[in-house]
Amino acid sequence: MGVEDNNCTNLIFTYGTLKRGFSNHVLLQDLMRTGDAVFKGSYRTVEKYPLVCGPYRVPFLLNMPGTGHRVTGELYAVSTRGLARVDELEGTSRGHYERLPIRLMPAGNGNDSGNKENEEDLLTCAAEAYYAHKSYEKEMWKRNGREGIRIYSEKEAKGYVKRKDRPQNLTFLDHIRIFISSASD
Repeated sequence: MGVEDNNCTNLIFTYGTLKRGFSNHVLLQDLMRTGDAVFKGSYRTVEKYPLVCGPYRVPFLLNMPGTGHRVTGELYAVSTRGLARVDELEGTSRGHYERLPIRLMPAGNGNDSGNKENEEDLLTCAAEAYYAHKSYEKEMWKRNGREGIRIYSEKEAKGYVKRKDRPQNLTFLDHIRIFISSASD
């Protein structure tokens, strides 16, 4: 834990499989080992966002602020090199996810009621999150019955299929198109 984070200037909010205890966290563990990432703590979104599951129980944050719930996840500071590796995992160049700004606050502060505007202003931070690509986010929201979750937990991850174990004859976007065109469970 004594790694200096002076080169880790990009703040990334993780809400799904990159979190501790989930299958893609090995990437962040590797980045932390090389000094390219530092865990900053548990955070939640200041605004409400839909967090839904898509094909293979893959989580997607939808860029529809004001809808859904305040989503809880983890904040990491990553280097430029680390950010490139996370972008690759998230398929930003392939239209899977988009890395966009998000406002966060420590997860342990306040609740969803009461007058805490001043407290929130002092505690919020700007970061970036990986949102579902805009080309399919609205259909993903409809396919999930316009219902989101607050946190991607072991319950939501039950049935998650790792990339290497998915059918390889289709692209991830093909899997998404099939998922959103199929009937709800």
